[in-house]
Amino acid sequence: MKDVFQLRCEPIPLVRIALIGLGGRGLKTLRRYAFICGAEIRLLADLDEERLMAANDELMRSGRPKAQLLSGEDGWKEACRHNDIDLIYICTDWHTHTPMAVEAMRQGKHVAVEVPAATTIEECHLLVETAEATRRHCFMTENCCYDRFALATLEIYRQGQLGRLTHLEGAYIHHLTDQRDEEGRPIEPSWMQRSLLRHGANPYPTHALGPIAHLIGLHRGDRMQYLVSMSNTHKDNDNLTPPLNTTLIHTAKGATIMLQLDVSTQRPYNRLQTVCGTKGFMQKYPQPTIYTPQTGDTLIGDKALAYARQFTSGHAAQLWEEGHAMGVPNEMNYAMDARLIHCLRHGLPLDIDVYDAAEWSSLSPLTALSAADGSRPTPIPDFTHGLWDTPEWQKNTDY
Repeated sequence: MKDVFQLRCEPIPLVRIALIGLGGRGLKTLRRYAFICGAEIRLLADLDEERLMAANDELMRSGRPKAQLLSGEDGWKEACRHNDIDLIYICTDWHTHTPMAVEAMRQGKHVAVEVPAATTIEECHLLVETAEATRRHCFMTENCCYDRFALATLEIYRQGQLGRLTHLEGAYIHHLTDQRDEEGRPIEPSWMQRSLLRHGANPYPTHALGPIAHLIGLHRGDRMQYLVSMSNTHKDNDNLTPPLNTTLIHTAKGATIMLQLDVSTQRPYNRLQTVCGTKGFMQKYPQPTIYTPQTGDTLIGDKALAYARQFTSGHAAQLWEEGHAMGVPNEMNYAMDARLIHCLRHGLPLDIDVYDAAEWSSLSPLTALSAADGSRPTPIPDFTHGLWDTPEWQKNTDY
């Protein structure tokens, strides 16, 4: 089977989109595409007809043409079969991501899928096998790769200011439990919170890992070999809350990675974004901090942010600035989607490919396996068929 690393497809002058799933993430996607040039939402699919009608109203209020609507359990399948669609954009619950992405690729469509792209190792392999067989793009919409500080870190690293990377940390620390409405009444746990509780480890690893993966070159000269994962099991008044999980990863080239998931404690929002190199150090949370030989001194807070803002040569960083100037609701989401559409329109390889989607998503089942077995070291599959260390694959993503 021929690999799809740096896959180039025919340019698509106007990217015609079928948006599947119109919950919170789907509606946010629909809204931000009002700012994206070169793309048009042609079709909407959801189980709920009221959500479909409301979404179509939003399209028309923003001056965009109304979309065709597909409802019911098989509406998404019909969307995949439409000949006038180029990209299937999936914003449904986690366990439907892989079946929908696979069907879309088999129907000749490119795919953008919310995180995580898969929930089992079998699904991770299936995504790769399908992309390789169909020669279609499978882009996982990991917006944290387009965080402005993360993009600056990537550019600073590529300039050699950080030296060889030795240790990296990422996290999703975001208090989601005990949510209440404006009148102080408890809000029922969302499907995401219930999924986090059932999982027992880290089912949501990609926000933490995505920027790290591109920095360290996962499947672009290095790969994750094995992990050790542990979760606390504290009970509060006999009510279990989603556990705090810590996972350590060792790479083939000898670097270490620490990931955390914590949605239960009162810690302030934090993604860490910590990068340790032989020459320098960068960290976004809890306070931006930068040291490189070029800075001379350790820069903290506003000084660190001002230094990072100088690094804008990458296209994605320019798109972030463009979104900021337009006042879009979330600049890193805008940069992610604008960059995706740019690459599809110009026949370029995507920043996040199917191997990224499989590698990053694989940590969900693997952390659960390790944590449930006394934090046993657990090998991480190589989804590249052994090609990760060949010269052709040792390229930076071009963004």
